[in-house]
Amino acid sequence: MTRLLILLTLPEKVRMQYYDRIRTKFPGLAVEMVDHHSKVGPHIEDAEILVTFGPMMADHVLAEAKKLKWIQALGTGVDGITDQPSLREGVIVTNMHGFHGSPVSEAAIMAMLALARDLPRALRSQAQRKWDRFPARTLKDKTVGIFGVGVIAATLAPMCKAFGMTVVGVSSAPRAVAGFDRMYSREQLGEAVRELDYLVLLTPCTRETRGIVDAGVFAAMRPESCLVNLARGGVVDEAALVDALERKTIAGAALDVFREEPLPADSALWSMPNVILTPHLGGFFEGYPDCALPVVEENLRRFLSGDIENMLDVVKR
Repeated sequence: MTRLLILLTLPEKVRMQYYDRIRTKFPGLAVEMVDHHSKVGPHIEDAEILVTFGPMMADHVLAEAKKLKWIQALGTGVDGITDQPSLREGVIVTNMHGFHGSPVSEAAIMAMLALARDLPRALRSQAQRKWDRFPARTLKDKTVGIFGVGVIAATLAPMCKAFGMTVVGVSSAPRAVAGFDRMYSREQLGEAVRELDYLVLLTPCTRETRGIVDAGVFAAMRPESCLVNLARGGVVDEAALVDALERKTIAGAALDVFREEPLPADSALWSMPNVILTPHLGGFFEGYPDCALPVVEENLRRFLSGDIENMLDVVKR
């Protein structure tokens, strides 16, 4: 019997949607589920299939997975999986595409509005029962740079235009995309940020982009500009970010992803008044399992029938 392990550090109600549906649709599978990578021990050695998100992984999972043949990533990003030393060459990795555009774009708009209107200050005043009026900034006539021009960026750009913003793209392959006023190459990031009010990160974390938003980039940004990271924490040099925020080299940041997740309790980012933190919620929405599970199910059908060549969204590595 083929054994499948679900590794999901998510609320039980969400985890059970994956567990129950896979068990119902594939009664011939032996399905197990754990809520943290430290608990895989009793199951991982015999598992042939692993269903998880990259940020929830650890290398020891792959080191112990002696029979593993396929990993279904439930997100688009596969860092945390394909960059682990113990991932064997022959293990298939598949991911998800096509339904992150709206939720992540809405998260980006929320972040920029919250930074522009200093929502943290308003919430602090509310907690203190303090009537504190202050002028807000608007998004109209501001310039946003989107680093990582893919499907999500193509959804976000027109939303930004609707607010009256100028939209600039930064891409490894600059090209004309609807909603963008101009494009820069990835190598021109330091030049591009000089004109930005907001830098929104959507780029995958790869060998080329790890730590690319560094002290040099922050030094090139304007003092009134803000960072919004909805990509991966590894794209940003966190120590350089903390320094830039403390020195007010940049005005603020809205961060949804971090180099280490969960963000350690002793991180300086927690207590910074010019920082908005969310726990990797950008693409996490109520209907996510209903979008992801049809892909999982179709790939399961193809994998179990031996049709590996036609599995959906196979990651080239």
